[in-house]
Amino acid sequence: MNAFHPSDDDLHAYLDGQLDAEQQQAVEAYLATNPQVAAQVEAWRRDAQQLRAALARHGMALNPRLDPLAIRASLRTRKRRRLALAASFVLALGAGGLGGWQARDMSLLAANPPMQDALQAHRLFASSPVVDIQVRRPGELQAWLDQRFSHAARIPDLSPYGFTPVGGRWLVTEQGAAALLLFEDGQGQRVSLYLRAPGLLYPRMQKGQRTDGELEARYWSRDGYNYALVSREGDPRGEVLGRALAF
Repeated sequence: MNAFHPSDDDLHAYLDGQLDAEQQQAVEAYLATNPQVAAQVEAWRRDAQQLRAALARHGMALNPRLDPLAIRASLRTRKRRRLALAASFVLALGAGGLGGWQARDMSLLAANPPMQDALQAHRLFASSPVVDIQVRRPGELQAWLDQRFSHAARIPDLSPYGFTPVGGRWLVTEQGAAALLLFEDGQGQRVSLYLRAPGLLYPRMQKGQRTDGELEARYWSRDGYNYALVSREGDPRGEVLGRALAF
């Protein structure tokens, strides 16, 4: 009999209490023999608790749509919808040939612009007091990043541009682990560098940029990871920082 290996969806569903008794026992048995995965699940649980506690301390009501449980459920729903959409276009291919695949690509790309998750992460966490690391010494942020992104490019010194590293957060996406690195200028203005493994829609991205509301994202791929620099829209330093971080 094959050993049970829960997927990320299984682990998130376990964390959110959405498994039946048999599935829950199977996941718990797996976690008991895989301490590294168990530690990751516990970190997800702790992140959710810390976010709720931080918002409560600041007198802010948690928007139900931003609750970690709701975010994970939304990601799972979006994933199922994309799979269903892809399946429908596979059927359309039999009738429509190449035109069906072209329509599929256009629909998926329109619904998922490049590095949308980077913009969402910046909105949620760039100003949050809840971080996984508070930077106090040079090189500390790089060492923290290397724990899970061993092939990530070196973080350049941004002090010539007026920014210093202040912290970072581990996040979870449909592609797996992600990291949000935060930098701040003397006036408290923050920019973020976001990286994760590439997804099916953007296995490798050409350098580009786009505006989303009050934010601007510059994105690129390098050494097996997708990156995005998120800054305030119209900030002239964004272009200079983008060149420095794009290596």
